[in-house]
Amino acid sequence: MEDLDRHYELRLTAEPCRFGVVRRIVQAHLRHWNLTSVTDQTLLGLTELLANVHQHVGPAAPCTLRLHAGPDALTVEISDGSPELPEARRTDPLDSGGRGLAIVAGLCKEWGAQPDGSGKTVWFTVATAPVPTPALLQSVPLALEVDALELEAVLAD
Repeated sequence: MEDLDRHYELRLTAEPCRFGVVRRIVQAHLRHWNLTSVTDQTLLGLTELLANVHQHVGPAAPCTLRLHAGPDALTVEISDGSPELPEARRTDPLDSGGRGLAIVAGLCKEWGAQPDGSGKTVWFTVATAPVPTPALLQSVPLALEVDALELEAVLAD
């Protein structure tokens, strides 16, 4: 029987020059866990959380990345040493930043932040189980059988 509860943990510093390597590590885990369908949203959310640590905690702030893959969801956590909890904020359309948590919220099933003994953990969860397609979004056949004479009559008008 397959292990449906998979974990990974990585300690790192929140330096943008390391983000690409971290994304490749996470992408490899998702591929190994057969979760490639959530790769794009996971990597974008992860990058936003790491950028928040870099910007709000410090340029070389240590943090810990944790991945928890269950049977129907993947949870990504970033823990750092700052007790200050992040807040999603409203931004003006012309603002050059401040949308990170709104992006994370839009990509995931749920997200949150909680204090822990030495700082905080910010997390998000993405659904990994197949989501049923609503009836209106189901595919429509592209090929239609139309009698050639009927088609000529329509085209002639």
